[in-house]
Amino acid sequence: MEKNITVYTTTHCPYCTMLKGFLSQKNIPFKEVNVEENPEMMYKIVKQTGQMGVHQTEINDKWVIGFDPESIIAAL
Repeated sequence: MEKNITVYTTTHCPYCTMLKGFLSQKNIPFKEVNVEENPEMMYKIVKQTGQMGVHQTEINDKWVIGFDPESIIAAL
């Protein structure tokens, strides 16, 4: 089953950069949504997770908050 991974980021977030680097190193394809460029997506995140910060990762409708490689691998 193919995993649908979306990473919600901002431009200057160092943890966002770490997460994208981690996923790239593991050859895990993902879609990036920069909430600074697409602010309405921030409302989606807050509504679904209750968290206002980034980065957040959505994997097939399940959420991983923050840079948590173990939880991301487990969700895959």
